[in-house]
Amino acid sequence: MARPLMFIPPVIFVAIAGLFAYSMFSGNPDDLPTALAGREAPALDIEPLGDKRVLTNQMLRDGELKLVNYWASWCAPCRVEHPNLTLLAAEGLPVYGINYKDQDANALAFLQELGDPYTALGTDSNGANSLEWGVYGVPETFLVDGDGTVLMRVAGPVTQRAIESRLRPAIEAARAD
Repeated sequence: MARPLMFIPPVIFVAIAGLFAYSMFSGNPDDLPTALAGREAPALDIEPLGDKRVLTNQMLRDGELKLVNYWASWCAPCRVEHPNLTLLAAEGLPVYGINYKDQDANALAFLQELGDPYTALGTDSNGANSLEWGVYGVPETFLVDGDGTVLMRVAGPVTQRAIESRLRPAIEAARAD
């Protein structure tokens, strides 16, 4: 005859497994929130990358809507998103790049190979500036309005899906304001 107490551990296990499953499959996996949304973009403390035009704090507040993209030459997803950033830049959206914990020669070779969609660049060789922006890892891209307010973040590569489902609607909404 089975004792009622022996059913308690399996019931607890099933309940915990159900909670984990619910947590994993609820919400939007592409939407990693940022504490910066609606706040002023952190000050830039970056170095020049080769002889490229240097991204400045003033450029973040130049009156134009823009993307700020953290990337690295050693980052495979950065290669995946690069054509999409090039497309957005060709459409007239300024794209600014911050090279993350990379060697300048490798970063410049990356741009030589794949093209340079960036209006201006800088390098965050020790990763200190990325901490101010709340970057978890590269690539990460921020949509910033003309006043320097962060509107949203795309964590991970800027894919066609991210452009159509998240970036374009946010860009259109920002331009309508």
